[in-house]
Amino acid sequence: MSDNKPLLWVLGGGAFAFVAVTAYWIFALTLANHMKSDLVPPDKASSYIHALIEANRKNYTENVVNKLHAAGIAEAIEHWKDERGVPLPAQFLLETGRLVAQKDLKFSFRLASLTPIYAWNGANTDFERRGLDAVAKDPEKPFQGFVKLEGGRFYQSIYPDYAVNQSCVTCHNQHPNSPRRDFKVGDVMGGIIITLPIDAP
Repeated sequence: MSDNKPLLWVLGGGAFAFVAVTAYWIFALTLANHMKSDLVPPDKASSYIHALIEANRKNYTENVVNKLHAAGIAEAIEHWKDERGVPLPAQFLLETGRLVAQKDLKFSFRLASLTPIYAWNGANTDFERRGLDAVAKDPEKPFQGFVKLEGGRFYQSIYPDYAVNQSCVTCHNQHPNSPRRDFKVGDVMGGIIITLPIDAP
């Protein structure tokens, strides 16, 4: 029985992560479906979704990643799909956003940076570039506004994404693809971009 305990821990952690992801996108999609209601203005809906994103990432970090690491069972690693490990907290957020984007709701969220390790995690529009620059300079308030995307009208909110622990800093500073190598804990590393449909085709 003791030989199976590590496996049970991993399975339990995976189950926990799955439940978190499921609750995460159900709540977010429910908000997105009601965006045309006067009761939920887009800036307020964005703040709800952002709070949920942050809470789930913190929950995953503390109750899955840190516990698996402390028990010597598994590590959070970049190439978690091909190797024995679990996603890094940032990858957990990105993967959840990818799954949400598969729903036909025109709603999305993702991490982005002006100095991304991978080009596809950079800004896609001038609005996103200006927003990422704005929250880096003044992280106390999100950068928000209406935008035209894919022939429709959307509302985008860009919130600062901080280097919350040393592992974030070490990963970015030592990664061979990283264009910036002087991050410190507490620095703004990029932004969380939330895109809500207002009048989308």
